[in-house]
Amino acid sequence: MPKLTKSIVESLNHPESGQKFIWDTELKGFGIRLTPLVKTYIVQSRVNGKNKRVTIGKHGPFTVQQARDKARDLLRDMSSGVNPQDERKRKHAESVTLNDVVKSYINDRSLKPRTISDIHAHMQRSFNEWQNKRLVDITRNMVLVRFRELSESSKAQANQAFRILRAILNYARATFRPDDKPILPENPVQILSDAKVWNTVKPKARKIPADKVGMTWNVVQELRDDLAQTLASRSVADAVAFALLTGARRNEVLELTWDRVDLEQNTWHLPDPKNHNPVTFPLSSQAREIIEQRPRINEYVFANPATKTGHVQEPKGTMKKIADECGATISIHDLRRTFRAIAGECGIELYKTKLLMNHKLNQDVTISAYTETSDLRYLKPEIQKIGDWIERQGRIAASEKVVDLEQARKKAI
Repeated sequence: MPKLTKSIVESLNHPESGQKFIWDTELKGFGIRLTPLVKTYIVQSRVNGKNKRVTIGKHGPFTVQQARDKARDLLRDMSSGVNPQDERKRKHAESVTLNDVVKSYINDRSLKPRTISDIHAHMQRSFNEWQNKRLVDITRNMVLVRFRELSESSKAQANQAFRILRAILNYARATFRPDDKPILPENPVQILSDAKVWNTVKPKARKIPADKVGMTWNVVQELRDDLAQTLASRSVADAVAFALLTGARRNEVLELTWDRVDLEQNTWHLPDPKNHNPVTFPLSSQAREIIEQRPRINEYVFANPATKTGHVQEPKGTMKKIADECGATISIHDLRRTFRAIAGECGIELYKTKLLMNHKLNQDVTISAYTETSDLRYLKPEIQKIGDWIERQGRIAASEKVVDLEQARKKAI
């Protein structure tokens, strides 16, 4: 067979089945593969001792001369130990954008809806201009500049945004590895650790003062008992009272469903909490009473009667009324810190308090290794002690209020 030319290639007959190879006599390793329907230009050579065959393209879109020129470049690379197939994979991997990786990161992990929401929020708010950038184009300097910009608005949010980005880029380094080499030689977010510029954010310590807990309890009870309140407002007040009595996280309370409550066993259950450790909690008599009085509108204990399908949302109005009484800004998460302080007032051991709040027991190996952490019914006396203390503080605050009103009346006379 002579040198491949346009006329020769077009005169070649397709095989009835299988494939047939015709090799060029001028350029060794250059040829054409014939199948029943297609004629395709190829090159074949040894790369690091192994035979490699690479497709150039179909006859028609490629002329013989174009295919020959491409073949020379490929054969030159292959003789130097470069595998064109690996190069194609690398180029494809290097073309992936931040948005592409975020999608893969979320799909490959069993993330909670709140975590996915946080990722999407930061992609839109913190890294909107980077979403369509190639990952390999995100540099250490870009990270440093953007981190400083975000820190001007909120140091805590800047830290959170770049912790999320760091996790996503670490995932990309582990999974996007053509020829087993990461497309990112390093995570560019590492600059924040190398330069030691992560923001120092003081942990929030807001909580209801111990001498205001009774007043808080009474405010919530008044809202629960107020017949003028809408069903939705009653749901919110019930949720806040339950949060104070249990020390549970905001979403754990608001998203509590009836199938996780067992009034016969006097328990409530979290199948997939923040720390991924399923746990069953005991109910105090006060918390049980709240649940017993709840109407079953839908699957949620603290349902939103207005929608009839969802649960109540952030109880801002109720928390503002509590804050007005306490004289300080208070959020529903601050009730969790308040619960811990109340447990201290009740003399409950710290590790038991952590269990009731579903915190991990990392520091004491003996306690974490030999303590039952998934079924906490044995802590019923402790949770009841907390409920009784809160209720007692409410009675004390109510009696003090009566005395104050009586004294004010006498002065007025």
